[in-house]
Amino acid sequence: MRAEPNAYTDDVSAAPRLMEAELQEVDAVITQRLASQVALVNQIAGYITGAGGKRVRPLLVLLFSNALGFRGPERFELAATVEFIHTATLLHDDVVDESELRRGKKTTNALFGNAASILVGDFVYSRAFQMMVSVNRMRVLQVLSDATNVIAEGEVLQLMNMHDPDVQVSDYLKVIRFKTAKLFEASARLGAVLAEAPPEIEEACADYGRSLGTAFQLIDDLLDYEGTTAELGKNVGDDLREGKPTLPLLLAMERGSTSERQMIREAILNGEVARLPEVIEVVRRTGSIDATRDAAREQIDLAQQSLEALRPSVYRDALINLCVRSLDRSS
Repeated sequence: MRAEPNAYTDDVSAAPRLMEAELQEVDAVITQRLASQVALVNQIAGYITGAGGKRVRPLLVLLFSNALGFRGPERFELAATVEFIHTATLLHDDVVDESELRRGKKTTNALFGNAASILVGDFVYSRAFQMMVSVNRMRVLQVLSDATNVIAEGEVLQLMNMHDPDVQVSDYLKVIRFKTAKLFEASARLGAVLAEAPPEIEEACADYGRSLGTAFQLIDDLLDYEGTTAELGKNVGDDLREGKPTLPLLLAMERGSTSERQMIREAILNGEVARLPEVIEVVRRTGSIDATRDAAREQIDLAQQSLEALRPSVYRDALINLCVRSLDRSS
């Protein structure tokens, strides 16, 4: 579906601007639900919320709820719930990846240590499950418990792929579907669940979320070879340091010369971030960044096609706008 330009599809800030008041309601729920009797939990929780974030997953819950006519307060609770699940995965990810910078600030593990980061991640996960129960809908529990389990599988799959230059593109895409796209899918699906939409509408919403989430991760992966630390809010080259064979690297190995292929293989095997300038030069020269962006664009097209199942509204327009923002972002 190629939408005609209008007030929402032609303005890249439109989706969050439209939902600003509702996102403030979500932030209020987040602040309330993160409160704990344990001082260190409160300290770390305050640091996490202060670091900000794009709030894309909560935005999906809100936009699909509104697009399908649901206005109940449960949408705020579930929007906060998906953000908690996302936050918990980040806390654990940063420990596994030994990351030191996220959203332009030191990671929780860098400031408070690995043990505190993991345990507070567990707290955030368990609080998310308390919030799921409070909505008192079995379908909500099914969607989010399934998503959380698949995300965990994706984390393990990614760990198995680390420092392996022989990973196939299909294996890489499977990690994306599990680790990133699944929570996008669940967030979009929840709006339909709350609205008690028919199965075909629920699946269309889920399809949108899955495609958008895949595109979102593809853009993340290419920015590691195209962006700057200041823009990204994390250290450029982190993926290479961690030995992650992402699509730009896999394509560069496929398209490069024998010596270039060997150089990238060794960089992945050893996490040789010192060779980042050489790797970036090959990635760019072989057109691998453009090819990765094209792959993301294909997913965005699929996401927009899924929206044909929804009636026209400012919320559907905002979902189209979200596709534009996700494809064109620099951080």
